[in-house]
Amino acid sequence: MKNNDQRPSPRPHPREKVTTRALIVWAAACLVYMAAITSRTSFGVAGVEAIDRFQVDATRIAVFTSVQVGVYAFAQIPMGILIDKFGPRKLLAIGALVMGIGQLILGFTDSYSIAIIARVFIGAGDASIFLSVMRILPFWFPLKHTPIFTQLTTCLGQLGQFFSAVPFMALLGAQGWPVAFVSLGSVVALIAIAALVAVRDTPDPQPKPVESAQEADKPSLRASLKLIVRNPITWQGFFIHYVLMVWQTVFSMMWGVPLMTLGMGLSATTAGLVLSINTLCMVVSAPIIGIISARLGYRRDVVAIALSFVQSAVWLVFLASDAPRGLMAIILVNIVMGLTTAASGYGFDTIRERLDRKILAAGTGLANMGGFLSSMVAAQVMGFLLDHSAHGSTYTWVDFRFGFLAILVTWAVGVTGFVVARLKGGPGRRLLAQIRSTKDF
Repeated sequence: MKNNDQRPSPRPHPREKVTTRALIVWAAACLVYMAAITSRTSFGVAGVEAIDRFQVDATRIAVFTSVQVGVYAFAQIPMGILIDKFGPRKLLAIGALVMGIGQLILGFTDSYSIAIIARVFIGAGDASIFLSVMRILPFWFPLKHTPIFTQLTTCLGQLGQFFSAVPFMALLGAQGWPVAFVSLGSVVALIAIAALVAVRDTPDPQPKPVESAQEADKPSLRASLKLIVRNPITWQGFFIHYVLMVWQTVFSMMWGVPLMTLGMGLSATTAGLVLSINTLCMVVSAPIIGIISARLGYRRDVVAIALSFVQSAVWLVFLASDAPRGLMAIILVNIVMGLTTAASGYGFDTIRERLDRKILAAGTGLANMGGFLSSMVAAQVMGFLLDHSAHGSTYTWVDFRFGFLAILVTWAVGVTGFVVARLKGGPGRRLLAQIRSTKDF
């Protein structure tokens, strides 16, 4: 006899379980992020060619990276506010389109000033991508799984560095500057379609009256900025990103290939291989970093800072030699960078757990500024130091050793900032309160 009382189990809510639909949305967003990383790092592998194409020295060639990274960094909070207001789907598509236009301009021009404008486009378009993906995660996945998906997003995105280091570099060497950059720009612009077709802001869109009520409940722009800037959690995220990204970003986006080819005498193909090993290590380590983050909770920030000390120590050993290091030495440095840089996202995990969702993207934006501001400053100062050391000659190992001091000093400033931010919030704030309550204070 049939049991008519049996009814099919209700379908799980996407935020209670990882669903196929959530994975499709996330995969499409990751594709856009991968294109953003390719755009971001493509100029780094073309640094030597750029010096010849635009007939500029290290100081002015570093402006390309400083402009792009600076626009990206300073656009983070405005982009976060726009994403909170209009949704990640629209900003993903617009950002990819703007990046594609920037790459097309860069491919067609040989004018230094116009190329700088192109880099502004690339930085502005890139600024919306990562924040949009981070905004999607808590709406589509259970909160306990979001640290893992954050790191999976990071590792998949880093495949973009592989595409710039191998196929893009090969195309640049075989077909030249215009073909390489125009091809990249065309592909990035087409990927914008993926965001419009497959990405959705939330699994259960609300009727318009409810959306209006939610919109009315959102804090004003001024209130949002005040909440974000005054929160020590966002500043801890800022400095975690700052110290763990600076070595990796300056190396991959600007001075890594010149260091390996001009300073160490390696071929462009070998330099691309080293960057590929770096990417592979990031891809392998990111899921593990995510699992560790989920288990550590608030203690994750201490682990992140410890890993940044490991990065700096490895670089100090590498640069300590008076003679150029060999291939295995730079591979080991890149293995360490690749295995540790993903922890730069630990600050995002804490922000996602502790910050109001109404200002989540903007708060993540402030934290995401950290690594790119530190990289912008370090890359530009390194260009000045290289020119000062080389006196107009070809850059050598000695010049690069001197130039890398810019990164070391920038990193040390970030560690100091993190300590101050941690003392003002969480366990640090309680510790200060205990100290002040003693008679000896």
